[in-house]
Amino acid sequence: MSPHPFRSILYRTWLPILSWLPRYKLKWLQMDLLAGLTVGLTTVPQALAYAEVAGLPVQYGLYSAFMGGFIYALLGTSKDVTLGPTAIMSLLCFSVVGGQPHRAVLLSLLCGLIQAVMALLRLGFLLDFISFPVIKGFTCAAAVTIGFGQVKNILGLQGIPHEFFLEVYYTFYKIPEARIGDVVLGLLCLALLVMLLYMKTNLGSDDTPGSTYSRLARKLVWTVATMRNALVVVAASFVAFSWDAYGHHVFTITGKTSQGLPPFRPPPTSDTTANGSIVSFGEIVEGFGGGLAVIPFMGLLESIAIAKAFGKNDYRIDANQELLAIGVTNIMGSFVSAYPVTGSFGRTAVNSQTGVCTPAGGIVTSVIVLLSLAFLMPAFYYIPKASLAAVIICAVAPMVDYHVVAKIWRIRKLDLLPFTVTFLMSFWQVQYGIVGGVAVSGALLLYNMARPQIKVSDHGVLVMELGSGLSFPATEYLSSIIHTQALQVSPPRSVVLDCHHVSIIDYSVISELSDLLRQFKLREVRLVFSRLQPSVLEVLLAADLQGLRYTDSVEAALQMESGASSMTDNKNSPITD
Repeated sequence: MSPHPFRSILYRTWLPILSWLPRYKLKWLQMDLLAGLTVGLTTVPQALAYAEVAGLPVQYGLYSAFMGGFIYALLGTSKDVTLGPTAIMSLLCFSVVGGQPHRAVLLSLLCGLIQAVMALLRLGFLLDFISFPVIKGFTCAAAVTIGFGQVKNILGLQGIPHEFFLEVYYTFYKIPEARIGDVVLGLLCLALLVMLLYMKTNLGSDDTPGSTYSRLARKLVWTVATMRNALVVVAASFVAFSWDAYGHHVFTITGKTSQGLPPFRPPPTSDTTANGSIVSFGEIVEGFGGGLAVIPFMGLLESIAIAKAFGKNDYRIDANQELLAIGVTNIMGSFVSAYPVTGSFGRTAVNSQTGVCTPAGGIVTSVIVLLSLAFLMPAFYYIPKASLAAVIICAVAPMVDYHVVAKIWRIRKLDLLPFTVTFLMSFWQVQYGIVGGVAVSGALLLYNMARPQIKVSDHGVLVMELGSGLSFPATEYLSSIIHTQALQVSPPRSVVLDCHHVSIIDYSVISELSDLLRQFKLREVRLVFSRLQPSVLEVLLAADLQGLRYTDSVEAALQMESGASSMTDNKNSPITD
Protein backbone atom coordinates (compact mmCIF):
# COMPACT_ATOMS: atom_id res chain seq x y z
CA MET A 1 0.00 0.00 0.00
CA SER A 2 1.40 3.42 -0.95
CA PRO A 3 1.89 5.93 1.88
CA HIS A 4 -0.73 8.60 2.44
CA PRO A 5 0.10 11.67 0.24
CA PHE A 6 -0.02 14.07 3.21
CA ARG A 7 2.27 11.82 5.24
CA SER A 8 4.71 11.62 2.31
CA ILE A 9 4.80 15.42 2.00
CA LEU A 10 5.29 15.73 5.76
CA TYR A 11 8.22 13.33 5.74
CA ARG A 12 9.85 15.17 2.83
CA THR A 13 9.31 18.50 4.60
CA TRP A 14 10.94 17.48 7.87
CA LEU A 15 13.36 14.92 6.36
CA PRO A 16 14.74 16.42 3.13
CA ILE A 17 17.02 13.39 2.74
CA LEU A 18 13.96 11.53 1.41
CA SER A 19 13.85 13.90 -1.55
CA TRP A 20 17.35 12.96 -2.84
CA LEU A 21 18.37 9.62 -1.33
CA PRO A 22 15.89 7.41 -3.32
CA ARG A 23 17.29 8.81 -6.61
CA TYR A 24 20.95 8.78 -5.55
CA LYS A 25 23.25 7.94 -8.46
CA LEU A 26 26.59 6.15 -8.45
CA LYS A 27 28.30 9.02 -10.29
CA TRP A 28 27.26 11.36 -7.45
CA LEU A 29 29.16 9.17 -5.01
CA GLN A 30 32.49 9.96 -6.66
CA MET A 31 31.91 13.71 -6.50
CA ASP A 32 30.60 13.55 -2.90
CA LEU A 33 33.64 11.53 -1.79
CA LEU A 34 36.03 14.00 -3.44
CA ALA A 35 34.23 17.04 -2.00
CA GLY A 36 33.94 15.47 1.47
CA LEU A 37 37.65 14.60 1.52
CA THR A 38 38.67 18.07 0.35
CA VAL A 39 36.43 19.83 2.88
CA GLY A 40 37.62 17.44 5.61
CA LEU A 41 41.25 18.43 5.03
CA THR A 42 40.14 22.06 5.29
CA THR A 43 37.96 21.47 8.35
CA VAL A 44 40.56 19.86 10.62
CA PRO A 45 43.05 22.76 10.77
CA GLN A 46 40.25 25.35 10.87
CA ALA A 47 38.48 23.56 13.72
CA LEU A 48 41.71 23.49 15.73
CA ALA A 49 42.21 27.20 15.04
CA TYR A 50 38.63 28.24 15.86
CA ALA A 51 38.82 26.47 19.21
CA GLU A 52 41.60 28.96 20.03
CA VAL A 53 39.22 31.82 19.15
CA ALA A 54 36.61 30.31 21.49
CA GLY A 55 39.27 30.12 24.23
CA LEU A 56 38.89 26.34 24.44
CA PRO A 57 41.40 23.46 24.17
CA VAL A 58 41.98 22.67 20.49
CA GLN A 59 40.29 19.26 20.63
CA TYR A 60 36.94 21.00 21.26
CA GLY A 61 37.13 22.37 17.73
CA LEU A 62 37.20 18.83 16.36
CA TYR A 63 34.50 17.71 18.82
CA SER A 64 32.30 20.41 17.26
CA ALA A 65 33.17 19.61 13.65
CA PHE A 66 31.75 16.15 12.98
CA MET A 67 28.14 16.07 14.22
CA GLY A 68 26.95 18.66 11.69
CA GLY A 69 27.81 16.49 8.69
CA PHE A 70 25.60 13.61 9.85
CA ILE A 71 22.66 15.72 11.00
CA TYR A 72 22.65 18.10 8.03
CA ALA A 73 22.59 15.18 5.60
CA LEU A 74 19.26 14.20 7.19
CA LEU A 75 17.67 17.59 7.79
CA GLY A 76 19.44 20.18 5.60
CA THR A 77 17.98 21.76 2.47
CA SER A 78 21.23 22.80 0.74
CA LYS A 79 23.67 20.41 -0.92
CA ASP A 80 26.55 22.86 -0.40
CA VAL A 81 26.33 24.01 3.23
CA THR A 82 28.71 22.46 5.76
CA LEU A 83 28.04 22.89 9.49
CA GLY A 84 30.83 23.24 12.01
CA PRO A 85 32.85 25.74 14.03
CA THR A 86 33.13 29.21 12.52
CA ALA A 87 35.08 32.32 13.45
CA ILE A 88 31.98 34.34 14.38
CA MET A 89 30.32 31.61 16.45
CA SER A 90 33.63 30.95 18.21
CA LEU A 91 33.95 34.63 19.07
CA LEU A 92 30.35 34.76 20.32
CA CYS A 93 30.92 31.61 22.37
CA PHE A 94 34.02 33.11 23.99
CA SER A 95 32.16 36.36 24.76
CA VAL A 96 29.46 34.39 26.61
CA VAL A 97 31.36 31.60 28.41
CA GLY A 98 34.87 33.06 28.59
CA GLY A 99 36.65 29.89 27.51
CA GLN A 100 35.08 27.52 30.06
CA PRO A 101 34.56 24.14 28.31
CA HIS A 102 31.68 22.82 30.44
CA ARG A 103 29.69 26.00 29.97
CA ALA A 104 30.42 26.08 26.24
CA VAL A 105 28.95 22.58 25.91
CA LEU A 106 25.86 23.54 27.93
CA LEU A 107 25.51 26.66 25.77
CA SER A 108 25.39 24.40 22.71
CA LEU A 109 22.51 22.40 24.20
CA LEU A 110 20.47 25.46 25.16
CA CYS A 111 21.05 27.22 21.83
CA GLY A 112 20.06 24.04 20.02
CA LEU A 113 16.85 23.73 22.02
CA ILE A 114 15.97 27.36 21.32
CA GLN A 115 16.64 26.92 17.61
CA ALA A 116 14.63 23.69 17.41
CA VAL A 117 11.64 25.24 19.21
CA MET A 118 11.81 28.28 16.92
CA ALA A 119 11.82 25.95 13.91
CA LEU A 120 8.79 24.00 15.15
CA LEU A 121 6.95 27.30 15.78
CA ARG A 122 7.97 28.50 12.27
CA LEU A 123 9.71 31.61 13.65
CA GLY A 124 12.34 31.84 10.93
CA PHE A 125 10.66 35.07 9.73
CA LEU A 126 12.15 36.89 12.74
CA LEU A 127 15.39 36.90 10.77
CA ASP A 128 13.83 39.51 8.49
CA PHE A 129 14.17 42.11 11.25
CA ILE A 130 17.97 42.00 11.13
CA SER A 131 18.92 44.43 8.39
CA PHE A 132 21.84 44.13 5.97
CA PRO A 133 23.77 47.10 7.50
CA VAL A 134 23.57 45.42 10.92
CA ILE A 135 24.88 42.14 9.51
CA LYS A 136 27.72 43.87 7.69
CA GLY A 137 28.62 46.01 10.70
CA PHE A 138 28.79 42.93 12.90
CA THR A 139 30.80 40.78 10.49
CA CYS A 140 33.32 43.57 9.86
CA ALA A 141 33.80 44.17 13.58
CA ALA A 142 34.01 40.44 14.28
CA ALA A 143 36.67 40.02 11.60
CA VAL A 144 38.75 42.84 13.08
CA THR A 145 38.34 41.46 16.61
CA ILE A 146 39.19 37.89 15.62
CA GLY A 147 42.04 38.85 13.32
CA PHE A 148 43.73 41.19 15.80
CA GLY A 149 43.18 38.64 18.54
CA GLN A 150 45.55 36.32 16.67
CA VAL A 151 48.37 38.87 16.43
CA LYS A 152 49.52 37.85 19.91
CA ASN A 153 49.96 34.27 18.68
CA ILE A 154 51.89 35.43 15.62
CA LEU A 155 54.19 37.36 17.99
CA GLY A 156 54.31 34.58 20.59
CA LEU A 157 53.11 36.90 23.39
CA GLN A 158 51.70 35.62 26.68
CA GLY A 159 49.39 37.19 29.27
CA ILE A 160 47.37 39.37 26.84
CA PRO A 161 43.83 40.25 28.08
CA HIS A 162 40.89 39.16 25.93
CA GLU A 163 38.91 42.43 26.18
CA PHE A 164 39.46 44.10 22.80
CA PHE A 165 40.73 47.54 23.79
CA LEU A 166 43.01 46.13 26.49
CA GLU A 167 44.14 43.49 23.99
CA VAL A 168 45.18 46.19 21.51
CA TYR A 169 47.03 48.17 24.18
CA TYR A 170 48.94 45.26 25.71
CA THR A 171 49.78 43.72 22.32
CA PHE A 172 51.65 46.86 21.33
CA TYR A 173 53.02 47.30 24.87
CA LYS A 174 54.54 43.78 24.85
CA ILE A 175 55.98 43.83 21.33
CA PRO A 176 59.56 43.88 22.75
CA GLU A 177 58.76 40.45 24.30
CA ALA A 178 57.90 38.91 20.90
CA ARG A 179 59.50 35.51 20.15
CA ILE A 180 61.54 35.60 16.96
CA GLY A 181 60.70 32.00 16.07
CA ASP A 182 56.94 32.58 16.26
CA VAL A 183 57.18 35.85 14.32
CA VAL A 184 59.20 34.33 11.47
CA LEU A 185 57.07 31.19 11.25
CA GLY A 186 53.81 33.12 11.51
CA LEU A 187 54.77 35.57 8.77
CA LEU A 188 55.97 32.74 6.53
CA CYS A 189 52.67 30.89 7.02
CA LEU A 190 50.72 34.09 6.23
CA ALA A 191 52.78 34.71 3.10
CA LEU A 192 52.35 31.13 1.91
CA LEU A 193 48.58 31.17 2.51
CA VAL A 194 48.15 34.47 0.70
CA MET A 195 50.30 33.27 -2.22
CA LEU A 196 48.32 30.04 -2.60
CA LEU A 197 45.02 31.92 -2.39
CA TYR A 198 46.22 34.37 -5.04
CA MET A 199 47.24 31.50 -7.31
CA LYS A 200 43.83 29.88 -6.90
CA THR A 201 41.87 33.05 -7.65
CA ASN A 202 43.92 33.73 -10.79
CA LEU A 203 43.62 30.27 -12.30
CA GLY A 204 41.84 29.99 -15.60
CA SER A 205 38.75 27.81 -15.86
CA ASP A 206 38.83 24.27 -17.17
CA ASP A 207 37.34 25.59 -20.40
CA THR A 208 40.36 27.80 -21.02
CA PRO A 209 42.14 26.67 -24.20
CA GLY A 210 45.39 24.82 -23.59
CA SER A 211 47.14 21.50 -23.67
CA THR A 212 46.28 18.54 -21.48
CA TYR A 213 49.44 19.29 -19.51
CA SER A 214 48.31 22.84 -18.72
CA ARG A 215 44.88 21.65 -17.65
CA LEU A 216 46.44 19.07 -15.34
CA ALA A 217 48.75 21.76 -13.95
CA ARG A 218 45.76 24.00 -13.22
CA LYS A 219 43.98 21.16 -11.42
CA LEU A 220 47.10 20.43 -9.38
CA VAL A 221 47.51 24.08 -8.38
CA TRP A 222 43.80 24.29 -7.54
CA THR A 223 44.02 21.17 -5.34
CA VAL A 224 47.12 22.39 -3.49
CA ALA A 225 45.61 25.86 -3.02
CA THR A 226 42.31 24.43 -1.78
CA MET A 227 44.12 22.31 0.82
CA ARG A 228 46.44 25.19 1.74
CA ASN A 229 45.36 25.31 5.40
CA ALA A 230 46.14 21.66 6.01
CA LEU A 231 49.42 21.82 4.07
CA VAL A 232 50.65 24.91 5.92
CA VAL A 233 49.75 23.52 9.35
CA VAL A 234 51.41 20.16 8.57
CA ALA A 235 54.55 21.85 7.26
CA ALA A 236 54.74 24.16 10.27
CA SER A 237 54.28 21.16 12.60
CA PHE A 238 57.20 19.35 10.95
CA VAL A 239 59.35 22.45 11.40
CA ALA A 240 58.40 22.72 15.07
CA PHE A 241 58.99 19.00 15.63
CA SER A 242 62.43 19.20 13.99
CA TRP A 243 63.58 22.10 16.14
CA ASP A 244 62.12 20.51 19.27
CA ALA A 245 63.89 17.22 18.53
CA TYR A 246 67.23 19.04 18.65
CA GLY A 247 66.32 20.72 21.94
CA HIS A 248 65.54 24.17 20.49
CA HIS A 249 62.13 25.27 21.81
CA VAL A 250 61.76 28.32 19.59
CA PHE A 251 58.02 28.02 18.83
CA THR A 252 54.90 28.25 20.98
CA ILE A 253 53.16 24.94 20.29
CA THR A 254 49.66 23.66 21.02
CA GLY A 255 50.86 21.15 23.59
CA LYS A 256 49.17 18.11 25.01
CA THR A 257 45.60 17.41 23.91
CA SER A 258 43.05 14.79 24.90
CA GLN A 259 43.39 11.71 22.72
CA GLY A 260 40.56 9.73 21.13
CA LEU A 261 36.89 10.30 20.48
CA PRO A 262 34.86 12.30 23.01
CA PRO A 263 32.58 10.28 25.29
CA PHE A 264 28.88 10.36 24.46
CA ARG A 265 27.23 11.77 27.58
CA PRO A 266 24.69 14.44 28.57
CA PRO A 267 26.15 17.93 28.86
CA PRO A 268 26.91 19.11 32.42
CA THR A 269 24.17 21.13 34.09
CA SER A 270 26.43 22.56 36.81
CA ASP A 271 30.02 23.70 37.07
CA THR A 272 32.76 23.92 39.65
CA THR A 273 34.85 27.06 40.10
CA ALA A 274 38.59 27.13 40.79
CA ASN A 275 37.97 27.43 44.53
CA GLY A 276 35.71 24.35 44.56
CA SER A 277 32.30 26.05 44.85
CA ILE A 278 29.40 24.66 42.81
CA VAL A 279 27.69 26.86 40.24
CA SER A 280 24.08 25.79 39.70
CA PHE A 281 22.29 25.44 36.38
CA GLY A 282 20.24 28.58 37.03
CA GLU A 283 23.33 30.64 37.81
CA ILE A 284 25.05 29.43 34.61
CA VAL A 285 22.01 30.30 32.47
CA GLU A 286 21.78 33.70 34.16
CA GLY A 287 25.43 34.26 33.32
CA PHE A 288 24.76 33.50 29.65
CA GLY A 289 22.44 36.53 29.55
CA GLY A 290 21.68 37.91 26.11
CA GLY A 291 23.96 35.34 24.50
CA LEU A 292 21.08 32.86 24.55
CA ALA A 293 19.17 35.18 22.22
CA VAL A 294 22.03 36.37 20.03
CA ILE A 295 23.82 33.08 19.30
CA PRO A 296 20.77 31.12 17.99
CA PHE A 297 19.86 34.01 15.69
CA MET A 298 23.40 34.56 14.45
CA GLY A 299 23.78 30.84 13.85
CA LEU A 300 20.70 30.81 11.63
CA LEU A 301 21.62 34.12 9.98
CA GLU A 302 25.09 32.95 9.00
CA SER A 303 23.85 29.62 7.65
CA ILE A 304 20.93 31.11 5.68
CA ALA A 305 23.15 33.78 4.13
CA ILE A 306 25.61 31.10 3.03
CA ALA A 307 22.90 28.78 1.71
CA LYS A 308 21.34 31.57 -0.36
CA ALA A 309 24.75 32.68 -1.66
CA PHE A 310 25.46 29.19 -3.00
CA GLY A 311 21.87 28.15 -3.74
CA LYS A 312 21.16 27.15 -7.34
CA ASN A 313 17.88 26.82 -9.18
CA ASP A 314 17.61 23.13 -8.40
CA TYR A 315 16.83 23.53 -4.72
CA ARG A 316 15.08 25.95 -2.41
CA ILE A 317 16.25 27.12 1.01
CA ASP A 318 13.72 26.76 3.84
CA ALA A 319 14.70 29.00 6.77
CA ASN A 320 12.71 27.01 9.31
CA GLN A 321 14.16 23.71 8.11
CA GLU A 322 17.68 25.16 8.29
CA LEU A 323 16.90 26.32 11.81
CA LEU A 324 15.82 22.79 12.73
CA ALA A 325 18.98 21.28 11.23
CA ILE A 326 21.25 23.66 13.14
CA GLY A 327 19.24 23.21 16.33
CA VAL A 328 19.38 19.41 16.25
CA THR A 329 23.11 19.58 15.40
CA ASN A 330 23.78 21.75 18.46
CA ILE A 331 21.62 19.53 20.69
CA MET A 332 23.34 16.33 19.60
CA GLY A 333 26.71 18.05 19.53
CA SER A 334 26.40 18.93 23.20
CA PHE A 335 26.44 15.18 23.95
CA VAL A 336 29.91 14.92 22.39
CA SER A 337 31.35 18.06 24.06
CA ALA A 338 30.77 20.44 21.13
CA TYR A 339 30.23 24.17 21.36
CA PRO A 340 27.65 26.00 19.15
CA VAL A 341 28.15 25.67 15.38
CA THR A 342 26.62 26.97 12.18
CA GLY A 343 27.31 27.05 8.43
CA SER A 344 30.85 27.92 7.35
CA PHE A 345 31.23 30.22 4.34
CA GLY A 346 34.79 29.17 3.50
CA ARG A 347 34.20 25.43 3.73
CA THR A 348 30.88 25.73 1.89
CA ALA A 349 32.71 27.50 -0.94
CA VAL A 350 35.21 24.63 -1.13
CA ASN A 351 32.35 22.13 -1.07
CA SER A 352 30.55 23.85 -3.94
CA GLN A 353 33.67 24.40 -6.06
CA THR A 354 34.69 20.75 -5.69
CA GLY A 355 31.37 19.74 -7.26
CA VAL A 356 29.45 18.19 -4.36
CA CYS A 357 26.17 16.66 -5.54
CA THR A 358 24.27 15.97 -2.31
CA PRO A 359 24.56 16.65 1.46
CA ALA A 360 26.19 13.18 1.71
CA GLY A 361 29.52 14.95 1.17
CA GLY A 362 29.19 16.21 4.74
CA ILE A 363 29.18 12.62 6.02
CA VAL A 364 32.59 12.04 4.40
CA THR A 365 33.90 15.24 6.01
CA SER A 366 32.64 14.08 9.41
CA VAL A 367 34.39 10.72 8.98
CA ILE A 368 37.67 12.54 8.23
CA VAL A 369 37.29 14.52 11.47
CA LEU A 370 36.52 11.36 13.46
CA LEU A 371 39.59 9.63 12.05
CA SER A 372 41.69 12.64 13.03
CA LEU A 373 40.34 12.47 16.57
CA ALA A 374 40.96 8.73 16.78
CA PHE A 375 44.48 8.58 15.38
CA LEU A 376 46.09 11.99 14.89
CA MET A 377 45.64 13.76 18.24
CA PRO A 378 49.23 13.01 19.42
CA ALA A 379 50.56 14.70 16.26
CA PHE A 380 48.65 17.89 17.11
CA TYR A 381 51.01 18.40 20.06
CA TYR A 382 53.56 20.05 17.76
CA ILE A 383 51.20 22.38 15.85
CA PRO A 384 52.60 25.91 16.30
CA LYS A 385 50.05 28.44 17.49
CA ALA A 386 51.48 30.92 14.99
CA SER A 387 50.42 28.66 12.09
CA LEU A 388 46.87 28.37 13.45
CA ALA A 389 46.80 32.15 13.89
CA ALA A 390 47.81 32.58 10.25
CA VAL A 391 44.97 30.26 9.16
CA ILE A 392 42.45 32.30 11.18
CA ILE A 393 43.67 35.68 9.92
CA CYS A 394 43.45 34.55 6.30
CA ALA A 395 39.98 33.08 6.91
CA VAL A 396 38.49 36.26 8.43
CA ALA A 397 40.26 38.88 6.30
CA PRO A 398 37.68 38.71 3.45
CA MET A 399 34.94 39.48 5.97
CA VAL A 400 36.23 43.07 6.30
CA ASP A 401 34.16 44.46 3.43
CA TYR A 402 35.13 48.13 3.37
CA HIS A 403 33.51 48.60 -0.06
CA VAL A 404 30.09 48.20 1.55
CA VAL A 405 30.43 51.56 3.32
CA ALA A 406 30.64 53.39 -0.02
CA LYS A 407 27.69 51.40 -1.38
CA ILE A 408 25.50 52.20 1.63
CA TRP A 409 26.50 55.88 1.39
CA ARG A 410 25.43 56.02 -2.27
CA ILE A 411 22.13 54.19 -1.77
CA ARG A 412 20.87 55.51 1.58
CA LYS A 413 23.14 57.45 3.90
CA LEU A 414 20.91 56.90 6.93
CA ASP A 415 21.67 53.15 6.80
CA LEU A 416 25.21 53.97 7.88
CA LEU A 417 23.80 54.71 11.34
CA PRO A 418 22.91 51.08 12.28
CA PHE A 419 26.08 49.91 10.52
CA THR A 420 28.25 52.27 12.59
CA VAL A 421 26.44 51.54 15.87
CA THR A 422 26.79 47.79 15.33
CA PHE A 423 30.43 48.06 14.25
CA LEU A 424 31.53 50.21 17.21
CA MET A 425 29.46 48.48 19.92
CA SER A 426 30.73 45.07 18.80
CA PHE A 427 34.21 46.03 20.01
CA TRP A 428 32.72 46.44 23.49
CA GLN A 429 30.66 43.23 23.51
CA VAL A 430 29.74 41.47 20.28
CA GLN A 431 26.22 40.64 21.41
CA TYR A 432 25.62 44.26 22.42
CA GLY A 433 26.65 45.33 18.93
CA ILE A 434 23.98 43.16 17.33
CA VAL A 435 21.30 44.23 19.80
CA GLY A 436 22.25 47.89 19.41
CA GLY A 437 22.19 47.68 15.62
CA VAL A 438 18.80 45.94 15.57
CA ALA A 439 17.43 48.57 17.97
CA VAL A 440 18.64 51.43 15.75
CA SER A 441 17.27 49.71 12.61
CA GLY A 442 13.95 49.20 14.39
CA ALA A 443 13.86 52.85 15.44
CA LEU A 444 14.50 53.97 11.84
CA LEU A 445 11.78 51.62 10.61
CA LEU A 446 9.29 52.97 13.16
CA TYR A 447 10.30 56.54 12.33
CA ASN A 448 9.52 55.94 8.65
CA MET A 449 6.15 54.52 9.65
CA ALA A 450 5.43 57.49 11.94
CA ARG A 451 6.63 60.10 9.43
CA PRO A 452 5.40 59.04 5.98
CA GLN A 453 6.22 61.27 3.05
CA ILE A 454 3.33 63.63 2.28
CA LYS A 455 3.50 65.52 -1.01
CA VAL A 456 1.43 68.73 -0.87
CA SER A 457 0.39 70.55 -4.05
CA ASP A 458 -1.93 73.54 -4.53
CA HIS A 459 -4.61 73.35 -7.24
CA GLY A 460 -6.89 75.93 -5.63
CA VAL A 461 -7.60 73.02 -3.33
CA LEU A 462 -4.76 71.42 -1.37
CA VAL A 463 -3.93 67.92 -2.65
CA MET A 464 -2.00 65.78 -0.15
CA GLU A 465 -0.54 62.56 -1.52
CA LEU A 466 0.55 59.97 1.03
CA GLY A 467 3.85 58.48 -0.14
CA SER A 468 3.39 55.27 1.83
CA GLY A 469 0.91 53.38 3.97
CA LEU A 470 -1.00 54.93 6.85
CA SER A 471 -0.83 53.27 10.27
CA PHE A 472 -1.48 54.47 13.80
CA PRO A 473 2.02 55.93 14.46
CA ALA A 474 1.50 58.29 11.50
CA THR A 475 -1.94 59.63 12.43
CA GLU A 476 -0.70 62.47 14.64
CA TYR A 477 1.80 63.58 11.98
CA LEU A 478 -0.86 63.58 9.24
CA SER A 479 -3.27 65.50 11.49
CA SER A 480 -0.57 68.07 12.25
CA ILE A 481 0.17 68.64 8.54
CA ILE A 482 -3.53 69.05 7.72
CA HIS A 483 -4.13 71.43 10.63
CA THR A 484 -1.07 73.53 9.83
CA GLN A 485 -1.65 73.90 6.09
CA ALA A 486 -5.45 73.76 5.80
CA LEU A 487 -7.44 74.26 9.01
CA GLN A 488 -5.37 76.89 10.85
CA VAL A 489 -4.90 79.23 7.87
CA SER A 490 -7.29 82.04 7.05
CA PRO A 491 -9.53 81.29 5.35
CA PRO A 492 -9.56 77.49 5.97
CA ARG A 493 -8.99 75.37 2.85
CA SER A 494 -10.47 72.16 1.54
CA VAL A 495 -8.17 69.14 1.19
CA VAL A 496 -8.11 66.21 -1.22
CA LEU A 497 -6.33 63.26 0.41
CA ASP A 498 -4.82 60.96 -2.24
CA CYS A 499 -4.81 57.48 -0.62
CA HIS A 500 -3.77 55.17 -3.46
CA HIS A 501 -0.72 53.97 -1.45
CA VAL A 502 -2.82 53.14 1.63
CA SER A 503 -3.73 49.45 1.82
CA ILE A 504 -4.50 48.94 5.52
CA ILE A 505 -5.95 51.23 8.18
CA ASP A 506 -6.62 50.53 11.84
CA TYR A 507 -8.92 51.85 14.59
CA SER A 508 -6.54 54.66 15.59
CA VAL A 509 -6.52 55.96 12.01
CA ILE A 510 -10.33 55.79 11.81
CA SER A 511 -10.63 57.71 15.08
CA GLU A 512 -8.30 60.47 13.87
CA LEU A 513 -10.04 60.71 10.49
CA SER A 514 -13.40 61.03 12.24
CA ASP A 515 -12.06 63.95 14.27
CA LEU A 516 -10.61 65.60 11.14
CA LEU A 517 -13.92 65.31 9.29
CA ARG A 518 -15.63 67.00 12.22
CA GLN A 519 -13.05 69.82 12.20
CA PHE A 520 -13.51 70.39 8.46
CA LYS A 521 -17.30 70.50 8.87
CA LEU A 522 -17.04 73.08 11.66
CA ARG A 523 -14.97 75.33 9.36
CA GLU A 524 -17.33 74.74 6.40
CA VAL A 525 -14.64 73.21 4.19
CA ARG A 526 -14.26 69.68 2.89
CA LEU A 527 -11.93 66.72 3.33
CA VAL A 528 -12.27 64.47 0.28
CA PHE A 529 -10.66 61.04 -0.09
CA SER A 530 -9.55 59.94 -3.54
CA ARG A 531 -8.31 56.71 -5.12
CA LEU A 532 -9.21 54.56 -2.12
CA GLN A 533 -8.37 50.88 -2.41
CA PRO A 534 -11.45 48.62 -2.06
CA SER A 535 -10.33 47.12 1.25
CA VAL A 536 -9.78 50.56 2.76
CA LEU A 537 -13.07 51.89 1.40
CA GLU A 538 -14.89 48.93 2.91
CA VAL A 539 -13.44 49.72 6.35
CA LEU A 540 -14.31 53.42 6.07
CA LEU A 541 -17.90 52.61 5.10
CA ALA A 542 -18.18 50.12 7.93
CA ALA A 543 -16.99 52.80 10.38
CA ASP A 544 -19.97 55.00 9.30
CA LEU A 545 -17.91 58.20 9.34
CA GLN A 546 -20.04 61.34 9.32
CA GLY A 547 -19.32 63.54 6.31
CA LEU A 548 -17.25 60.93 4.44
CA ARG A 549 -16.72 61.94 0.82
CA TYR A 550 -14.65 60.10 -1.76
CA THR A 551 -13.94 60.00 -5.48
CA ASP A 552 -12.23 57.63 -7.88
CA SER A 553 -9.59 60.17 -8.91
CA VAL A 554 -7.93 63.39 -7.79
CA GLU A 555 -9.19 65.17 -10.91
CA ALA A 556 -12.78 64.29 -10.05
CA ALA A 557 -12.30 65.67 -6.54
CA LEU A 558 -10.91 68.94 -7.92
CA GLN A 559 -13.78 69.24 -10.40
CA MET A 560 -16.25 68.54 -7.61
CA GLU A 561 -14.79 71.35 -5.52
CA SER A 562 -15.23 73.73 -8.44
CA GLY A 563 -18.79 72.51 -8.95
CA ALA A 564 -17.99 70.75 -12.26
CA SER A 565 -18.88 67.22 -11.18
CA SER A 566 -20.71 65.25 -8.57
CA MET A 567 -19.41 63.03 -5.84
CA THR A 568 -20.73 60.50 -3.42
CA ASP A 569 -21.71 61.51 0.11
CA ASN A 570 -21.88 58.60 2.50
CA LYS A 571 -24.51 60.32 4.63
CA ASN A 572 -27.03 60.98 1.84
CA SER A 573 -26.17 58.56 -1.03
CA PRO A 574 -24.73 55.27 0.21
CA ILE A 575 -22.71 53.22 -2.31
CA THR A 576 -23.76 49.71 -3.10
CA ASP A 577 -20.77 48.45 -5.12
